[in-house]
Parts: sequence; C-alpha cells; structure tokens
Amino acid sequence: MVSIRDLKQIKLAYDEFAKAGIYMLDYAEFQSVVKKCPGLKSVKDSQIQQLFMKIDYTGDGKIEWHEFCTYVYLENKEKEETVRRSKMAAFVLPAIVKSLNRGEPVLRIHLPPNGTVVTLREDGVVSFWTPKLYLKNKKNVFPERSIGRKPKWATDFVPMPDYNKLIIGTGSREIQFYELSTLEPCCQLSVLETVPLNLDYCSTGPDECIIVYGDTQGCVNILLMKSVREKLRLWKRLPQVDNMPNISIDHAVQSPEITFIRWKFHQDWVSKVKYFQSIPAIVSSSMHEDSALVIGSIHPSTYMQEQMREKTEVCGEGKSMKLAQRATSHQTVFTVPKGVTTFDFCKNRNLLVTGGMDTLLRMWMPYVPRKPTGILKGHTAPVSYLCIASEEGHIFSVSTDNTAKIWHIKDQTCLFTAHPKASQIQGELSACLYSSAVKGLYIATDSLALLSLQTKPQPKGSQIVSHKEPVLCCGYSEEFRQVVSCSEGSVVKVWDVETGAQVFEYGCAHGESAITCMAFDTSGRRLVTGGRDGCLRMWNFNNGQCVKILSRDGRCAEICDCAYLTLHRNAFVISVGWGRKIDIYLDSKDETQFNQRPKPSWQDDVRNGHKEDILCVAHCTPHLVATGSYDGEIIVWNVVSGRIQCRFQTPRSQQSSSAHVQNKSVLSLIFLKTRAFVPELSSSAWLVSSGSQGYVNFWSVLNGGKFVTSFQASPLQQQIMKLALTQDDSMLFTANHVGFIYVYKVKKYALGPEQNPPEKVNFWRAHISSITSLKIIDKDQFLLTSSMDCSVRLWSVHGELIGTFGQEESWSINAPSSWKHPAVPYEILIDPLSMPSHQILDNEISLSDVLNSEKTENVNSELDAHTDETDPPSILNDKDIEDGTNDSWCLSEPGRRQRHAIFKHVNRTGLKDYNTLKDSDLIVTPATCKRPDLSLRKIDSFISNDAEE
Repeated sequence: MVSIRDLKQIKLAYDEFAKAGIYMLDYAEFQSVVKKCPGLKSVKDSQIQQLFMKIDYTGDGKIEWHEFCTYVYLENKEKEETVRRSKMAAFVLPAIVKSLNRGEPVLRIHLPPNGTVVTLREDGVVSFWTPKLYLKNKKNVFPERSIGRKPKWATDFVPMPDYNKLIIGTGSREIQFYELSTLEPCCQLSVLETVPLNLDYCSTGPDECIIVYGDTQGCVNILLMKSVREKLRLWKRLPQVDNMPNISIDHAVQSPEITFIRWKFHQDWVSKVKYFQSIPAIVSSSMHEDSALVIGSIHPSTYMQEQMREKTEVCGEGKSMKLAQRATSHQTVFTVPKGVTTFDFCKNRNLLVTGGMDTLLRMWMPYVPRKPTGILKGHTAPVSYLCIASEEGHIFSVSTDNTAKIWHIKDQTCLFTAHPKASQIQGELSACLYSSAVKGLYIATDSLALLSLQTKPQPKGSQIVSHKEPVLCCGYSEEFRQVVSCSEGSVVKVWDVETGAQVFEYGCAHGESAITCMAFDTSGRRLVTGGRDGCLRMWNFNNGQCVKILSRDGRCAEICDCAYLTLHRNAFVISVGWGRKIDIYLDSKDETQFNQRPKPSWQDDVRNGHKEDILCVAHCTPHLVATGSYDGEIIVWNVVSGRIQCRFQTPRSQQSSSAHVQNKSVLSLIFLKTRAFVPELSSSAWLVSSGSQGYVNFWSVLNGGKFVTSFQASPLQQQIMKLALTQDDSMLFTANHVGFIYVYKVKKYALGPEQNPPEKVNFWRAHISSITSLKIIDKDQFLLTSSMDCSVRLWSVHGELIGTFGQEESWSINAPSSWKHPAVPYEILIDPLSMPSHQILDNEISLSDVLNSEKTENVNSELDAHTDETDPPSILNDKDIEDGTNDSWCLSEPGRRQRHAIFKHVNRTGLKDYNTLKDSDLIVTPATCKRPDLSLRKIDSFISNDAEE
C-alpha cells in the first residue's frame, strides 16, 4: 500500500524529527507519520501497529528510518523470490555425459515415438541410444568407396516413423530412404538442383506426407507425396546406383502422386526449415538480415501449377533452372539483425521465437513482423538451438559456448543457467534436442550429454499441500497470530491463522539443508530455526531478514531440536542434535556479532552426558531442561548449575520379547508444569516421554527421579512422534508415526499407585504420514499439526478439521460454518489405515477363496449368520445409525441399508452427518490391512451382485 510518494513523505517526517534530535520514533510518533501520508489515510490502526511490531522485531519500542527501509526492501525482495521460486525450473547438474569415438560431428538428434534416441554423424554413422544414453546399436549407412572416389557425407536426417523409414540428405544432392529398424537401404531421390542442407517431415493424412528441405541457394523445396507406401515399394524395385535403388527427381515428379514445389525465399543458405501442420505453413530462416525468417503458407491452391509463376535464374554453372515463386501476399518476412540461426513456433501460445548470431532471443507474434513482443537477453554467444515447451511455459535455449538456459515465457525472465563448467559439457556444439517425454535436453559436442530437468513429487489426486516438500516443523506466534512452517527444502512459510492464507515465504533459509526444528523468542517476534547444516539462525520472519547465526566452529552436526528460555532476565537458545552435546547461546542485545559461538559446555555434559544422538529437548520454568536421546536415555538438567538432576532409561515394552530389538528413541518430551509448582504434587510424575511401540512413559523428577508408570497411547503400536498438553495439563495429545492423534485425560493420572490407563477421550487421523509437529494454540482452542505428507493443518481441539494451509478456500477461525468439518481430507479417506477393524472384513480371504464356490458359500453363511443375530429392521433411519443400534451388513437387500452400514463404519473417521455424505466419500479402503485390495466401492458392488464378484 505504500507508494513512492508515501515513502518520500515518511522520509521527510523522519528528517523533521531528526532536526529536533529525535532519530528513533515510538509507536505513537510512527502512527502519526503514517496517518499524514496522502495514500495511507484509510489504513487501520491495527495495521500500523502490526507493521511497527514487524519492524521492531527486537522489542525496543522504537524504530529508525534505516530499519523501516530495510524491512520494506527485504520483504519485497523475498516476495519476488517467492514468485520466482514458484516458477523455478532447473537442470540436474552435472549432465549425463557419454564420450563419442573420434570421428565426424553429430549432425542431428531425433527421438522417434518408439523412445529410442537416434543420432547421425556427418560420415553416415547412425547410432541408437536409450533415453539415458546407453548405446544400443550403430551402423554406417554409406558404403565404402574405392580409392580415388570422394567419400559420401550426410547433411541432415529426419525419421519417418509412420512408414518405419529414415530420410537422410547427402552432399551428393540426394535424399535417401532407409529402414528405420534395420538401416537397410530402401531407395533414393537423386539429381537434386542443390545440396539439401536441412530436412523436415510431416504426415499430412492417410498415406500422405510432406518432405521439406532447404538448400544452399536460399530455396525451400517441398515434396508432397500421396500413396506413400506404394511409391516407396515401387521405388525400391528400381535399378541401383551404389547399391541403392535410384530415381531422379525429374522422373519422380512425373507421377501424379508426387508434387514438387520450389520457393526462392532467401539470399543466403537456409539455416533451418520446418513445416508446422497446426498453421499450416512452412517456416524457414537464413543469415540474410532482410529475409532472416519467412513464413510461407501452404494452401491447396499452391499445388495447382496455374497459380505458380515460373522464374528463370542462372546459377553459377551457367545452366537454367525453374523456381516456383510464391506471390508475396502469401508470405510473411521478418527482418532480424545478423539473421536467424534457429527458431520455434507454438500454436497454443501463438508464439514465434528466434535466435541468432547477436545472442538475443526474440519473441514474435506470427504474421506481425514489425516488432518483437519481447527480447530475452542473457547468452554471451550465438544461439544455436531453442525449443518452446508449451506445457511447462518455458523456452529452452543453447548457445555455441555450450551454455543452456531455461526461460519463463510469461515473465520473459531467465529461470536457470547451466554453464559448461557446471554441466561438464565440453567441445564444439553440433546438435541439440529437447524432449518433453524425457524431460531433458540432449546436447552433442565431442560427447553426447543429457541435461535432465529437476522434478519434484506432485501430490496425488486431490491432495492439498502446504509445501512442495515434507514439513519438518511448525509453530505459532501469538504476537502476530501467525503460523510458521519449515520444510525439508529449506523454505519458511508464514500463514494467517485467522484465514489460512499465506502471508509470506522465503527460501534457502539454511542453503540447501533442511530445516529440522524451530522456536520463537519470548515476544514471538523472532524465529529461531535449526537445520541439518548444524547451524541455528535467528530471523525477523516477516521479511526474511537473518539477524544472527548461531553455530560452533568448524563442521557442525545436524541439529534435531531447539528451545528458547529465559532465566533471571537472561535469554538463551538451547540446541541438541547429532553432536551429542547441549549447546547454549546467550541472546543479548549487547551481543553485536552476527556469527555467535556457544557458551562453554557444562562439565557434566562433557563427562557424563549422552552417549548417543540427542533427539529432543523440553524446558520447565524456571531452571529445568530435559533431553532425550536415540538410545532411550533421558537426562534432566539444572540450567543454573549445569549439573545432572536425574537420568532415566526408557523401559522395555511389556509386549516385546527380550530377544526383540526395539527402537527406544525418545522422540518427544513434555513437562506437566502445573504439578511442578504444587508442593503436594511435585513428588508425583511430571515428566512425560514417548517410548517404543506406542507407549507413553511418566517419570518423577525430584529426589533422584524414578519411573512411575506407562500406557500404550497408540493401539497400532506405532511409535509416538509428538506430545502436547493443554494449559491445565488435563488433556494429553499424542501423535503417532502414521498420522493418528489420540487424546487422553491425564489430570489425575500417575498421581497414585493405581495403574489403570487414562481415559481415551477422542482419536482421529490427521495425516497419512508421520506427524512432525503438534501444538495446542490460542488458549487451548485449536490444534496445529504438520506432517511428512507436505501439509500443515488446523483443527479444533475436538478433532474438527478447520482446514489445510494452502487450500484455495479461506476460513474464518471463529465461524465454524467456514470450516472443512465434517469433511475429511481425501487422501485420509482412501488410505487403508484410515478404516477401523471390522469383524467381517477381518476374515482372511484370498482371491482364490472368493473364486472357489464352496469357500464363498461358507463366507456367505457366516455373513448371513451375523445378519441373523442382529435381525436389522428393513429400513434404517439416521437416528438408528447415530444411536449405534445396528451394526450389521445385509447381503440380500442392496441400497440404502448397506450404505448406512458402510457409513457407520466410516463415521469413526470423523464424518458426523449422513446427509452430508457423498458417494465419493465412500471410496474408502478398509484399515484391516488384511484386505487392502478390497475397497468399499467393491464391497458395495459385491453386495449388489450377490457375491458374484
């Protein structure tokens, strides 16, 4: 909203304050300055306050002019980077390079529909490669010449896949046809007027085709053929010349099925010619500026001799030849400085792109040759090849110095550059080809190389994602009411919790390293992130400004978790990870160094600390910190003294045998802080940890500490990944490895000797992959989750889905009608583990059993017996389902009754109202895992067809 005029007005106001000796403005002064700006008079006070707090990330209460400018500049710079990153395309570097034996250069690369890469060398060697450049076969199609005779050399080639042929142009003024699969000679057209420099082919109808070639006299030669198969069969029987059935062009055109047209377009050699069937027209180019590129339309009237006027020219040898000259009204001529060496056309985008010796790529509207619509600058050498990839919205170009670039068509910007040093493509460029099927660019020099496009996994079906990569952590800033999420791709995204809309994002936060953990400072204005690069970084996350880097000297091990704590007016950042030591950094305004080192390690940590990687850390005000490691050890530390208060070893699961090797990793720790401050409860269990096989362990911390009790929080025996507690410690939320969340009442649990597990209040599936963050926010009203499935979601504490950050529809957090509830994310509905167990579906039945009539009868009998036991009414209403009075499956009457039974089965995943249930919601795979091949749609069909399926 701030225009240049407003920015100048704010600068003048700061200058006025500076004259009075005031260089830093508090909120009231800043508000008055903003309100005086002409374009900002309608801005709300809450917006000004938000902006002030974002700039004043240190919480000083005042901001300077340079701080304001820095914030605005960095925010807009990161927004531009966000747009660029969303369109980003890149090559995998270095390229796949296959060396070629010494010989003549590769003239052209083609990729026929059969998926084999075909190359032709100037000496006639045709090679067949796999898409990944493994040589399959090669053959020299030119016969050996006797001593004294000049060897034959090729000029270009093009596949003729409809007829399994290969067309090769030669320096002996011939067009030769070979079998594509065996490279056996078929026939040749000889005695052409000039040497065919470049070829193109297109099938124009049933048994019809067009062959186009440009020559050394600037002419475009067109060969229109009908009854192609018959013609090639007849030509193959003709007398041979140099072991090749031969027919001269003059004799060939005497056939009514052959039409030969020759246009004089250019005053220089034709550099490229191509027939575009979508127009239809022939486009040709040359190095002559005044006729650099010509579009010549092919119309049926063109074929008629009376509409062609002949022009006689005298060639260098003195003989005359006939040239078919098109009327100028049927051609469009483009004038380009220094000519055109390569071009491409896209009908869908109505775009023509040219490249040439002046290193520029020009974008044109076809048939509008006066001025290009855009000029792409970036190459430092002549452009040798370009291709429009319409589906991706990109242009690929290669210059003679072996530099490959990817351009964005709409923005006309360069997205990626592959320099020769990075791609390791060396030698003189001779041929290129971009394949949309392979998603790669083939480049021929002294070697043959493949530059593959980087591809990222796309969400399946209708899955909504928040990031393009797995989300490893997320958190909530109460100060700004914003959610911050961090991904494996080192991208930080900021979301508005009120609506779910993305506010801001910045990438490369830790370079190429993943962000593994995060924490907010006490004010909620600064973000601390830890990464696999072993560094902590402190951010003003509203504009992507890195204000401090915290790390050890030298190479650092991966950081797994971090925490921000205050102690006696001092603030600290604590990190743990693969280094197996606890690093503590002082967060002080007096610390002005950008790169900060940790305080000296505690002596107890050096001598008696963890022996394995530390995976998690938890803080209990004022002075206790607990850490958990890979080997199951938990240590509680006194932060003031740096001494170990107590240490525990995670107990072995009761359900496992002694010989079974367990994963005892402590992945999450949390303190029951309300018990720590109540004297009569302080001796009870007030530390909770995740254990193996879905167990949650409770520990007493005082008096040396001890193990109190445990219970299995995950019925699937999946390891608990994250723990969360409400503010009064009454409800414990647990998240497991497959995306389920279980809620338990723990207010009075582990206070006495009783060992009964706590009451399970609720459970639902939040994600289809491991949950990486679990946060209860906004005074216990909502639950924030993130997962390896690339999504960040917001729930009510009762398990009602509010939405997925990144979805198209916004929500209002205080308006339940805008929530996604009672809907469930599609990928959860169709996942096999989402369905609870059912006694009928639990029966082990193989496909052969179903096909066996005797076995099928037994199964039907069992199902009928189950139906008879419950004796359901003929019609079930919604109240019956809600009350749970019937839990049967009836095979005799398909329709509403079965769908009600299915609905009741599905209802446990979170659906509440049958009237809101759609047929698409019934596409759910049972979670028994014993029948993962049997979906409810199949079950419905199974029911309707009396078990014949």
